Amino acid sequence: MGDFKNKKESNKKKGDDFLPIRTACEWFGGAVELAKVININPTAIANWAAKRQPVPIIRCVQIEEVTGGMVTRKQLRPNDWHLIWPELRGKD
Repeated sequence: MGDFKNKKESNKKKGDDFLPIRTACEWFGGAVELAKVININPTAIANWAAKRQPVPIIRCVQIEEVTGGMVTRKQLRPNDWHLIWPELRGKD
């Protein structure tokens, strides 16, 4: 059964990943490097990239800061950013 899961995961297209997380990973040279910068386990980043879990609010702020705004909180929380950070409304 484990082999099936691995094949299924390997068949997943890179384009299926959550683009803002992929972009942040590319900024640092990979998920492991991004995880080191924001002091978390790389598994969490893999879960965000695969859209299994949303990026936690505090991590959105960190990622926006460490990427110099290249990846924004709005991009990381596209469905609810306006509820979390209402001060960002109308700013782009």
